[in-house]
Amino acid sequence: MSVTRALLGIVEANRRGEHAGIYSICSAERFVLEAGIAQARRDESLVCIESTCNQVNQFGGYSGMTPSAFRGFVGSLAADQGLDRSRIVLGGDHLGPYVWREETAASAMAKSRDLVRDCVLAGYTKIHLDTSMRCADDPGDERAALDERVASERMVELARAAEAAHAELPEGASPPVYVIGTEVPIPGGELAGEAEVSVTSVEAVERTLTLAREGFERAGIAGTWERVIAVVVQPGVEFGDAAIVEYRRDRARELSAAVERHPHLVYEAHSTDHQTDEALRRMVEDHFAILKVGPWLTFSMREALFALEAIERELLTGREDVEPSKLRKVLEEQMLAHPEHWRAYHEGDEGDLRLARAFSYSDRSRYYWARPELREAVARLVVNLSERPIPPTLLSQFLPRQYAAVRGEALSAHPVALVRHHVLETIDRYAAACGMGARDGT
Repeated sequence: MSVTRALLGIVEANRRGEHAGIYSICSAERFVLEAGIAQARRDESLVCIESTCNQVNQFGGYSGMTPSAFRGFVGSLAADQGLDRSRIVLGGDHLGPYVWREETAASAMAKSRDLVRDCVLAGYTKIHLDTSMRCADDPGDERAALDERVASERMVELARAAEAAHAELPEGASPPVYVIGTEVPIPGGELAGEAEVSVTSVEAVERTLTLAREGFERAGIAGTWERVIAVVVQPGVEFGDAAIVEYRRDRARELSAAVERHPHLVYEAHSTDHQTDEALRRMVEDHFAILKVGPWLTFSMREALFALEAIERELLTGREDVEPSKLRKVLEEQMLAHPEHWRAYHEGDEGDLRLARAFSYSDRSRYYWARPELREAVARLVVNLSERPIPPTLLSQFLPRQYAAVRGEALSAHPVALVRHHVLETIDRYAAACGMGARDGT
Protein backbone atom coordinates (compact mmCIF):
# COMPACT_ATOMS: atom_id res chain seq x y z
CA MET A 1 0.00 0.00 0.00
CA SER A 2 1.38 3.44 -0.92
CA VAL A 3 1.96 6.06 1.75
CA THR A 4 -0.70 8.22 0.11
CA ARG A 5 -3.26 5.42 0.27
CA ALA A 6 -2.35 4.70 3.88
CA LEU A 7 -2.88 8.34 4.89
CA LEU A 8 -6.19 8.51 3.03
CA GLY A 9 -7.20 5.28 4.79
CA ILE A 10 -6.53 6.79 8.22
CA VAL A 11 -8.65 9.81 7.33
CA GLU A 12 -11.48 7.59 6.07
CA ALA A 13 -11.37 5.43 9.19
CA ASN A 14 -11.53 8.45 11.46
CA ARG A 15 -14.49 9.82 9.54
CA ARG A 16 -16.25 6.44 9.96
CA GLY A 17 -15.98 6.91 13.70
CA GLU A 18 -13.14 4.47 14.25
CA HIS A 19 -10.39 5.13 16.79
CA ALA A 20 -7.92 6.23 14.11
CA GLY A 21 -5.50 9.10 13.72
CA ILE A 22 -1.86 9.81 13.14
CA TYR A 23 0.64 11.90 15.04
CA SER A 24 3.38 13.82 13.30
CA ILE A 25 6.86 14.14 14.80
CA CYS A 26 8.24 17.59 14.00
CA SER A 27 11.90 17.27 14.85
CA ALA A 28 15.31 16.63 13.33
CA GLU A 29 16.92 15.35 16.55
CA ARG A 30 18.45 11.91 16.32
CA PHE A 31 17.23 10.69 19.71
CA VAL A 32 13.67 11.81 18.92
CA LEU A 33 13.59 10.27 15.47
CA GLU A 34 15.11 7.01 16.70
CA ALA A 35 12.37 6.79 19.33
CA GLY A 36 9.67 7.42 16.72
CA ILE A 37 11.13 4.76 14.44
CA ALA A 38 11.32 2.33 17.35
CA GLN A 39 7.63 2.95 18.07
CA ALA A 40 6.67 2.28 14.44
CA ARG A 41 8.71 -0.90 14.35
CA ARG A 42 7.23 -2.14 17.62
CA ASP A 43 3.63 -1.30 16.75
CA GLU A 44 3.89 -2.17 13.05
CA SER A 45 2.51 1.26 12.23
CA LEU A 46 3.37 4.24 10.11
CA VAL A 47 5.61 6.95 11.51
CA CYS A 48 5.09 10.48 10.23
CA ILE A 49 8.19 12.66 10.47
CA GLU A 50 8.06 16.29 9.40
CA SER A 51 10.62 19.02 8.99
CA THR A 52 9.64 22.66 9.29
CA CYS A 53 10.61 25.27 6.73
CA ASN A 54 13.12 26.93 9.07
CA GLN A 55 14.55 23.62 10.24
CA VAL A 56 15.20 22.05 6.83
CA ASN A 57 15.23 23.95 3.54
CA GLN A 58 17.23 24.35 0.33
CA PHE A 59 19.75 26.50 2.22
CA GLY A 60 20.15 24.04 5.10
CA GLY A 61 17.91 25.64 7.76
CA TYR A 62 18.98 25.59 11.37
CA SER A 63 19.56 21.83 11.22
CA GLY A 64 22.03 22.24 8.35
CA MET A 65 20.04 19.81 6.18
CA THR A 66 18.34 20.13 2.81
CA PRO A 67 15.18 18.05 2.15
CA SER A 68 17.18 15.35 0.35
CA ALA A 69 19.74 15.25 3.18
CA PHE A 70 16.93 14.97 5.74
CA ARG A 71 15.41 12.10 3.81
CA GLY A 72 18.78 10.36 3.79
CA PHE A 73 19.23 10.99 7.52
CA VAL A 74 15.82 9.54 8.40
CA GLY A 75 16.37 6.62 6.02
CA SER A 76 19.68 5.73 7.63
CA LEU A 77 18.11 5.76 11.11
CA ALA A 78 15.30 3.50 9.85
CA ALA A 79 17.80 1.12 8.26
CA ASP A 80 19.73 0.90 11.53
CA GLN A 81 16.57 -0.31 13.28
CA GLY A 82 15.31 -2.50 10.44
CA LEU A 83 12.24 -0.41 9.64
CA ASP A 84 11.13 -0.56 6.02
CA ARG A 85 11.11 2.89 4.44
CA SER A 86 7.59 2.25 3.14
CA ARG A 87 6.39 2.76 6.72
CA ILE A 88 7.83 6.29 6.89
CA VAL A 89 5.71 9.30 5.96
CA LEU A 90 7.95 12.29 5.31
CA GLY A 91 6.26 15.65 5.61
CA GLY A 92 7.04 19.31 5.11
CA ASP A 93 5.63 21.60 7.79
CA HIS A 94 4.80 25.29 7.26
CA LEU A 95 6.08 25.20 3.68
CA GLY A 96 5.78 28.76 2.50
CA PRO A 97 7.32 32.21 2.91
CA TYR A 98 7.83 32.13 6.71
CA VAL A 99 11.64 31.95 6.56
CA TRP A 100 11.80 34.71 3.91
CA ARG A 101 8.94 36.91 5.12
CA GLU A 102 11.27 39.92 5.46
CA GLU A 103 11.75 39.83 1.68
CA THR A 104 9.36 40.92 -1.06
CA ALA A 105 6.49 38.57 -1.84
CA ALA A 106 7.97 37.76 -5.26
CA SER A 107 11.31 36.77 -3.75
CA ALA A 108 9.81 34.88 -0.81
CA MET A 109 7.39 32.95 -3.01
CA ALA A 110 10.11 32.02 -5.51
CA LYS A 111 12.11 30.50 -2.66
CA SER A 112 8.95 28.85 -1.30
CA ARG A 113 8.29 27.21 -4.67
CA ASP A 114 11.85 25.91 -4.73
CA LEU A 115 11.44 24.51 -1.22
CA VAL A 116 8.17 22.73 -2.06
CA ARG A 117 9.72 21.33 -5.23
CA ASP A 118 12.79 20.07 -3.36
CA CYS A 119 10.59 18.42 -0.72
CA VAL A 120 8.46 16.57 -3.25
CA LEU A 121 11.49 15.46 -5.28
CA ALA A 122 13.08 14.21 -2.06
CA GLY A 123 10.09 11.94 -1.41
CA TYR A 124 8.07 14.04 1.01
CA THR A 125 4.45 12.94 0.78
CA LYS A 126 2.58 15.05 3.35
CA ILE A 127 2.77 18.70 2.35
CA HIS A 128 1.53 21.42 4.69
CA LEU A 129 1.19 24.65 2.70
CA ASP A 130 1.30 27.73 4.91
CA THR A 131 1.14 31.11 3.17
CA SER A 132 -0.59 32.95 6.00
CA MET A 133 2.24 35.37 6.81
CA ARG A 134 2.78 38.83 5.36
CA CYS A 135 5.84 39.58 3.26
CA ALA A 136 7.82 42.82 3.30
CA ASP A 137 5.94 44.57 0.49
CA ASP A 138 2.41 43.37 1.22
CA PRO A 139 0.19 46.47 1.43
CA GLY A 140 -1.71 47.60 4.49
CA ASP A 141 -1.02 47.52 8.21
CA GLU A 142 1.95 45.26 8.81
CA ARG A 143 0.35 44.11 12.08
CA ALA A 144 -2.83 42.97 10.33
CA ALA A 145 -3.38 39.46 9.03
CA LEU A 146 -2.66 38.81 5.38
CA ASP A 147 -5.76 38.99 3.20
CA GLU A 148 -7.30 35.51 2.99
CA ARG A 149 -7.64 35.64 -0.79
CA VAL A 150 -3.98 36.52 -1.22
CA ALA A 151 -2.96 33.74 1.16
CA SER A 152 -5.15 31.26 -0.72
CA GLU A 153 -3.75 32.29 -4.12
CA ARG A 154 -0.21 31.80 -2.85
CA MET A 155 -1.13 28.44 -1.38
CA VAL A 156 -2.51 27.28 -4.73
CA GLU A 157 0.68 28.51 -6.41
CA LEU A 158 2.70 26.23 -4.14
CA ALA A 159 0.32 23.31 -4.73
CA ARG A 160 0.93 23.69 -8.47
CA ALA A 161 4.68 23.62 -7.84
CA ALA A 162 4.27 20.43 -5.83
CA GLU A 163 2.20 18.76 -8.54
CA ALA A 164 4.73 19.77 -11.20
CA ALA A 165 7.54 18.28 -9.11
CA HIS A 166 5.62 15.04 -8.61
CA ALA A 167 5.19 14.75 -12.39
CA GLU A 168 9.00 14.51 -12.62
CA LEU A 169 9.19 11.51 -10.29
CA PRO A 170 9.29 7.93 -11.57
CA GLU A 171 5.96 6.36 -12.45
CA GLY A 172 4.24 4.91 -9.40
CA ALA A 173 5.68 7.42 -6.90
CA SER A 174 3.17 8.27 -4.18
CA PRO A 175 1.47 11.58 -5.02
CA PRO A 176 1.52 14.25 -2.32
CA VAL A 177 -1.35 14.84 0.05
CA TYR A 178 -2.01 18.36 1.25
CA VAL A 179 -2.80 20.11 4.49
CA ILE A 180 -4.05 23.68 4.10
CA GLY A 181 -5.38 26.46 6.30
CA THR A 182 -4.85 30.17 6.90
CA GLU A 183 -5.43 30.11 10.65
CA VAL A 184 -2.07 28.58 11.40
CA PRO A 185 0.05 28.85 14.57
CA ILE A 186 3.62 29.96 13.89
CA PRO A 187 6.21 27.16 13.66
CA GLY A 188 6.75 25.78 17.16
CA GLY A 189 3.58 27.26 18.62
CA GLU A 190 4.26 29.25 21.80
CA LEU A 191 1.68 30.92 24.02
CA ALA A 192 2.45 34.62 24.01
CA GLY A 193 1.03 35.56 27.39
CA GLU A 194 -2.63 34.90 26.64
CA ALA A 195 -4.67 33.17 29.32
CA GLU A 196 -6.79 31.49 26.66
CA VAL A 197 -6.72 30.94 22.91
CA SER A 198 -9.65 31.21 20.56
CA VAL A 199 -11.08 28.19 18.78
CA THR A 200 -11.25 28.54 15.00
CA SER A 201 -14.73 29.52 13.86
CA VAL A 202 -16.72 27.33 11.51
CA GLU A 203 -17.10 30.34 9.22
CA ALA A 204 -13.32 30.66 8.93
CA VAL A 205 -12.97 27.00 7.97
CA GLU A 206 -15.68 27.25 5.33
CA ARG A 207 -14.09 30.39 3.84
CA THR A 208 -10.69 28.67 3.71
CA LEU A 209 -12.11 25.61 1.96
CA THR A 210 -14.19 27.60 -0.52
CA LEU A 211 -11.29 29.86 -1.52
CA ALA A 212 -8.92 26.92 -1.81
CA ARG A 213 -11.29 24.76 -3.87
CA GLU A 214 -12.02 27.64 -6.25
CA GLY A 215 -8.30 28.33 -6.53
CA PHE A 216 -7.51 24.70 -7.37
CA GLU A 217 -10.15 24.82 -10.12
CA ARG A 218 -8.80 28.07 -11.62
CA ALA A 219 -5.25 26.68 -11.52
CA GLY A 220 -6.26 23.56 -13.44
CA ILE A 221 -5.55 21.16 -10.59
CA ALA A 222 -9.12 20.47 -9.47
CA GLY A 223 -8.44 16.73 -9.59
CA THR A 224 -5.90 17.22 -6.82
CA TRP A 225 -8.57 18.37 -4.38
CA GLU A 226 -9.31 14.80 -3.28
CA ARG A 227 -5.77 14.69 -1.89
CA VAL A 228 -6.38 17.66 0.40
CA ILE A 229 -6.80 15.62 3.57
CA ALA A 230 -6.81 18.19 6.36
CA VAL A 231 -7.30 21.79 7.39
CA VAL A 232 -5.16 23.33 10.11
CA VAL A 233 -7.36 24.79 12.82
CA GLN A 234 -6.98 25.97 16.38
CA PRO A 235 -8.98 23.62 18.64
CA GLY A 236 -8.12 25.71 21.70
CA VAL A 237 -4.74 24.26 22.74
CA GLU A 238 -1.40 25.95 23.26
CA PHE A 239 1.57 26.12 25.60
CA GLY A 240 4.17 28.63 26.76
CA ASP A 241 6.99 28.84 29.27
CA ALA A 242 5.06 27.44 32.22
CA ALA A 243 1.45 27.44 31.01
CA ILE A 244 -0.64 24.93 29.09
CA VAL A 245 -4.05 25.66 27.60
CA GLU A 246 -5.88 22.34 27.88
CA TYR A 247 -8.22 20.95 25.26
CA ARG A 248 -11.86 21.45 26.18
CA ARG A 249 -14.26 19.40 24.13
CA ASP A 250 -17.20 21.69 24.86
CA ARG A 251 -15.41 24.69 23.34
CA ALA A 252 -14.53 22.78 20.15
CA ARG A 253 -17.86 20.95 19.70
CA GLU A 254 -19.20 23.17 16.89
CA LEU A 255 -15.89 23.09 15.02
CA SER A 256 -15.67 19.31 15.41
CA ALA A 257 -19.16 18.80 13.99
CA ALA A 258 -18.56 21.13 11.03
CA VAL A 259 -15.96 18.90 9.36
CA GLU A 260 -18.61 16.24 8.83
CA ARG A 261 -19.88 18.35 5.92
CA HIS A 262 -16.66 17.46 4.08
CA PRO A 263 -16.36 13.65 3.77
CA HIS A 264 -12.67 13.41 2.86
CA LEU A 265 -11.32 15.87 5.44
CA VAL A 266 -10.12 15.88 9.02
CA TYR A 267 -8.46 18.61 11.06
CA GLU A 268 -4.77 18.98 11.79
CA ALA A 269 -3.97 20.34 15.25
CA HIS A 270 -0.66 22.04 15.95
CA SER A 271 0.77 22.80 19.41
CA THR A 272 -0.74 19.67 20.97
CA ASP A 273 2.39 19.29 23.09
CA HIS A 274 1.93 18.67 26.84
CA GLN A 275 -1.77 17.78 26.57
CA THR A 276 -3.09 15.00 28.80
CA ASP A 277 -3.65 11.47 27.50
CA GLU A 278 -7.42 11.97 27.72
CA ALA A 279 -7.25 15.28 25.85
CA LEU A 280 -5.21 13.76 23.02
CA ARG A 281 -7.63 10.85 22.70
CA ARG A 282 -10.65 13.16 22.68
CA MET A 283 -9.07 15.35 20.02
CA VAL A 284 -8.68 12.36 17.70
CA GLU A 285 -12.26 11.29 18.42
CA ASP A 286 -13.41 14.84 17.57
CA HIS A 287 -11.74 14.63 14.11
CA PHE A 288 -8.58 16.53 15.05
CA ALA A 289 -7.03 13.38 13.67
CA ILE A 290 -3.55 14.66 12.83
CA LEU A 291 -1.70 15.63 15.99
CA LYS A 292 1.49 17.62 15.56
CA VAL A 293 4.12 17.24 18.30
CA GLY A 294 7.65 18.58 18.48
CA PRO A 295 8.74 20.66 21.47
CA TRP A 296 7.40 18.06 23.94
CA LEU A 297 9.69 15.45 22.38
CA THR A 298 12.82 17.58 22.59
CA PHE A 299 11.67 18.65 26.08
CA SER A 300 11.67 14.95 27.01
CA MET A 301 15.06 14.47 25.38
CA ARG A 302 16.43 17.42 27.36
CA GLU A 303 14.98 15.99 30.60
CA ALA A 304 16.81 12.71 30.01
CA LEU A 305 20.09 14.41 29.08
CA PHE A 306 19.96 16.63 32.18
CA ALA A 307 19.26 13.57 34.32
CA LEU A 308 22.22 11.73 32.79
CA GLU A 309 24.46 14.71 33.46
CA ALA A 310 23.36 14.64 37.10
CA ILE A 311 24.41 10.97 37.20
CA GLU A 312 27.70 11.86 35.50
CA ARG A 313 28.34 14.55 38.10
CA GLU A 314 27.89 12.07 40.94
CA LEU A 315 30.16 9.52 39.29
CA LEU A 316 32.95 11.95 38.40
CA THR A 317 33.07 14.02 41.57
CA GLY A 318 36.63 13.87 42.87
CA ARG A 319 38.04 12.37 39.69
CA GLU A 320 40.55 14.43 37.74
CA ASP A 321 41.35 11.81 35.11
CA VAL A 322 38.03 12.21 33.24
CA GLU A 323 36.74 15.39 31.63
CA PRO A 324 33.04 15.94 32.39
CA SER A 325 30.62 16.87 29.62
CA LYS A 326 29.48 20.11 31.30
CA LEU A 327 26.39 19.74 29.12
CA ARG A 328 24.14 22.25 30.91
CA LYS A 329 26.92 24.82 31.04
CA VAL A 330 27.64 24.41 27.33
CA LEU A 331 23.93 24.70 26.48
CA GLU A 332 23.59 27.89 28.52
CA GLU A 333 26.69 29.38 26.92
CA GLN A 334 25.40 28.65 23.43
CA MET A 335 21.95 30.06 24.17
CA LEU A 336 23.46 33.25 25.59
CA ALA A 337 25.87 33.60 22.67
CA HIS A 338 23.07 33.08 20.12
CA PRO A 339 19.89 34.48 21.72
CA GLU A 340 17.89 34.92 18.51
CA HIS A 341 15.98 31.66 19.07
CA TRP A 342 14.68 32.49 22.57
CA ARG A 343 14.91 36.22 23.31
CA ALA A 344 11.51 37.11 21.84
CA TYR A 345 9.78 34.17 23.56
CA HIS A 346 10.78 34.48 27.23
CA GLU A 347 9.97 37.24 29.70
CA GLY A 348 11.07 38.21 33.23
CA ASP A 349 14.22 39.02 35.14
CA GLU A 350 17.53 37.20 34.70
CA GLY A 351 16.46 34.41 37.05
CA ASP A 352 13.23 33.87 35.11
CA LEU A 353 15.10 33.84 31.81
CA ARG A 354 17.66 31.35 33.08
CA LEU A 355 14.93 28.94 34.14
CA ALA A 356 13.00 29.41 30.90
CA ARG A 357 16.05 28.73 28.75
CA ALA A 358 16.53 25.39 30.47
CA PHE A 359 13.03 24.27 31.45
CA SER A 360 10.35 26.07 29.40
CA TYR A 361 7.52 23.94 28.01
CA SER A 362 8.23 25.63 24.67
CA ASP A 363 11.78 24.22 24.80
CA ARG A 364 13.64 26.82 22.80
CA SER A 365 16.80 24.81 23.56
CA ARG A 366 15.76 22.58 20.66
CA TYR A 367 17.34 25.08 18.28
CA TYR A 368 20.80 24.51 19.76
CA TRP A 369 21.42 20.74 19.93
CA ALA A 370 22.67 20.69 16.33
CA ARG A 371 25.49 23.10 17.17
CA PRO A 372 28.96 21.44 17.22
CA GLU A 373 29.57 22.45 20.83
CA LEU A 374 26.40 20.68 22.00
CA ARG A 375 27.02 17.62 19.85
CA GLU A 376 30.47 17.32 21.40
CA ALA A 377 29.05 17.70 24.93
CA VAL A 378 26.40 15.02 24.32
CA ALA A 379 28.98 12.68 22.81
CA ARG A 380 31.27 13.13 25.82
CA LEU A 381 28.37 12.51 28.20
CA VAL A 382 27.56 9.25 26.40
CA VAL A 383 31.21 8.13 26.49
CA ASN A 384 31.61 8.99 30.17
CA LEU A 385 28.50 6.97 31.10
CA SER A 386 29.41 4.03 28.87
CA GLU A 387 32.77 3.21 30.41
CA ARG A 388 31.17 1.27 33.24
CA PRO A 389 27.58 0.35 34.14
CA ILE A 390 25.49 3.12 35.66
CA PRO A 391 24.82 2.20 39.30
CA PRO A 392 21.15 1.21 39.64
CA THR A 393 20.78 3.45 42.69
CA LEU A 394 21.65 6.52 40.62
CA LEU A 395 19.34 5.38 37.86
CA SER A 396 16.57 5.03 40.42
CA GLN A 397 17.27 8.53 41.73
CA PHE A 398 17.35 10.41 38.44
CA LEU A 399 15.46 8.25 35.90
CA PRO A 400 13.09 6.12 37.98
CA ARG A 401 10.89 4.85 35.14
CA GLN A 402 13.90 3.80 33.13
CA TYR A 403 15.26 2.15 36.27
CA ALA A 404 12.10 0.05 36.47
CA ALA A 405 12.42 -0.95 32.79
CA VAL A 406 16.09 -1.88 33.26
CA ARG A 407 15.25 -3.99 36.31
CA GLY A 408 12.54 -5.72 34.30
CA GLU A 409 15.13 -6.50 31.62
CA ALA A 410 13.07 -4.58 29.05
CA LEU A 411 15.72 -1.89 28.56
CA SER A 412 19.49 -1.55 28.34
CA ALA A 413 21.15 0.82 30.81
CA HIS A 414 23.23 2.34 28.00
CA PRO A 415 22.80 6.15 28.05
CA VAL A 416 21.53 6.33 24.46
CA ALA A 417 18.89 3.69 25.18
CA LEU A 418 17.84 5.57 28.30
CA VAL A 419 17.31 8.83 26.41
CA ARG A 420 15.43 7.08 23.63
CA HIS A 421 13.17 5.31 26.13
CA HIS A 422 12.34 8.56 27.90
CA VAL A 423 11.32 10.18 24.60
CA LEU A 424 9.38 7.07 23.62
CA GLU A 425 7.26 7.44 26.75
CA THR A 426 5.94 10.70 25.31
CA ILE A 427 5.48 9.25 21.82
CA ASP A 428 3.51 6.39 23.38
CA ARG A 429 0.91 8.89 24.55
CA TYR A 430 0.31 9.93 20.96
CA ALA A 431 0.33 6.37 19.67
CA ALA A 432 -2.36 5.43 22.17
CA ALA A 433 -4.44 8.52 21.33
CA CYS A 434 -4.28 7.59 17.63
CA GLY A 435 -5.20 3.94 18.17
CA MET A 436 -1.71 2.55 17.62
CA GLY A 437 0.00 -0.16 19.66
CA ALA A 438 0.17 -0.81 23.36
CA ARG A 439 1.41 1.55 26.05
CA ASP A 440 4.28 -0.64 27.28
CA GLY A 441 6.97 2.04 26.90
CA THR A 442 9.64 -0.45 25.82
